[in-house]
Amino acid sequence: MKRSLLVVGVAAALMVAWSIGRVQGQQAGGKVIFASPDKESFTDMPGGGVSMAAIWGDSSKEAHGTFTKFKPGHDAGMHTHTNDVWIVGVKGAYLYKDDDGEKRVGPGDFLRVPGGHKHWSGGDKNEGALFYEESSGKFDLIPAK
Repeated sequence: MKRSLLVVGVAAALMVAWSIGRVQGQQAGGKVIFASPDKESFTDMPGGGVSMAAIWGDSSKEAHGTFTKFKPGHDAGMHTHTNDVWIVGVKGAYLYKDDDGEKRVGPGDFLRVPGGHKHWSGGDKNEGALFYEESSGKFDLIPAK
């Protein structure tokens, strides 16, 4: 009985993972995407200190990939996101803190923040941050209490 429940659980998890990957792949319409932050058009986000350039998807509605910039010293405060967020540093440093400590996500570094995980983020005080950000759903920032 336990073995068959395990097999069913693993099969269900694989189906969910496959479905998510398939949906994210469809966002790009099956096309190869090349993007360079030096050639993208960045849009300032409400609240100041942050700008984003869409690479694929629409961050206000769905799974997406963007280049994101934090101005030097930007402080996003303690918050959560509904969906998972994956970050790869490009220039400067994305600063991250949670109950387990601090991380400095520099060029080439990777960070995954699970949806619902309370954390603080900001930009290096001298260089700010430029990073690639991808999410499994629309982007939101929910201030933590």
